[in-house]
Amino acid sequence: MRFLLLLVLLLVITGCASFGKGIAEAFLEKDKDESLQICEIISKGFSGIEPSVLHEQGKTKLLKIHGVGDHVPGYSTEFLEKLAAELDLSVRNSDYKEIHLTHPLFPDKNLGVLRIKRLLDEQETKELLFYELTWSEITAQEKAELEYDTSGEYSYRRAEINGLLKKFSNDTSPDPMLYLGHRHDEILASFTSAFCWMISADWEGLPDNTNQSCNPFTEQALANLEVDDYAFVSHSLGSRITIDGMQDIATKVSDKLEQGNLPDSESQFIEVFRKKQFTVYMLSNQLPLLQMGRHPAEVIGQEKAYCNATGDYYKNRIVDKMEVVAFSDPNDLLSYAIPAGFAEKKLDSRLCIEISNVTVNVADVIDLLGFGKFANPLTAHTAYASNDLVVALIARGIGNSVTTPMIKEKCKWIRLID
Repeated sequence: MRFLLLLVLLLVITGCASFGKGIAEAFLEKDKDESLQICEIISKGFSGIEPSVLHEQGKTKLLKIHGVGDHVPGYSTEFLEKLAAELDLSVRNSDYKEIHLTHPLFPDKNLGVLRIKRLLDEQETKELLFYELTWSEITAQEKAELEYDTSGEYSYRRAEINGLLKKFSNDTSPDPMLYLGHRHDEILASFTSAFCWMISADWEGLPDNTNQSCNPFTEQALANLEVDDYAFVSHSLGSRITIDGMQDIATKVSDKLEQGNLPDSESQFIEVFRKKQFTVYMLSNQLPLLQMGRHPAEVIGQEKAYCNATGDYYKNRIVDKMEVVAFSDPNDLLSYAIPAGFAEKKLDSRLCIEISNVTVNVADVIDLLGFGKFANPLTAHTAYASNDLVVALIARGIGNSVTTPMIKEKCKWIRLID
């Protein structure tokens, strides 16, 4: 029995789902015990995407940013399908648009692919523009240098399951190193270029199959910024990229203001940007881990001065508010809740960040016939975007009139107050 248990654990961990799960169902799983599943929300409440989609003015725009590992355009399809169903968006354009990202700072670099899809409801009164950023080709060439390690010349020495684990490790572990190293600026440029395209045009005005760079300081971009709503869904390293991208914007805006003599287009853009609210839904949040060894942001510990209307530096804030909803599965070995005080001590005060923590089991917890409880750590790291509770929270939030009944039934909400 101990051998069978060990075998199943190895198969499940390495993702051999068809064989491993079959054995697990036969030998290990009892009837599902809902008491083993956790969904706990610590938050003041957040609205989700639904209220934004219902607005008569402006568009709702959502950007998906992946984490470590090689990805290809279309990787977020399952998440998009589940989100569309939750929001009752059953109509869409028959095609998508695709932009090969470039940036003036890296004119000869391929910075990834931005794929855009347009979704509507049956009456075509609700609209969502979904942007999917694939940045992994920035690191793919260097990671290919490790392919010798999984070639027959070396891999034949490994046990089969260890070989699967090594291949997974070679695909994922270099990305944080490359991001914190010399690929940092290129990956940030990929994010800011994608964000620029979100602002600069609506569906009709977006180019297709092009590699032209984006200009955020046009009249159309300013008009969009005033009325559109923007949100982000990020996974693991993608969350660090998103926060760094927004902090980079904050620093550059501050530098431009100190230099003075800004063109009218840039001054107007900054003034409108300061009135905006953004939400980042961080799946498998890793901010505490990826902050290790890094300096805090340029401006910290001054939230009241920048974010309260009566604060001394209120007119120098970058955005009105940035909601961060951090999802973590306690059995995900690489995800973390955001502790109290983290934003104040590490993240830029000018972003006016408000934290919500969601602890949810995206991997089932099973009882191993008295040997203990177990959840597949690989599933616990990767299954957020396909989890019904996670998608429902992103779609309809918590603490409002449109919150999904399933959330009220299955999740415990600890409501925070000032």
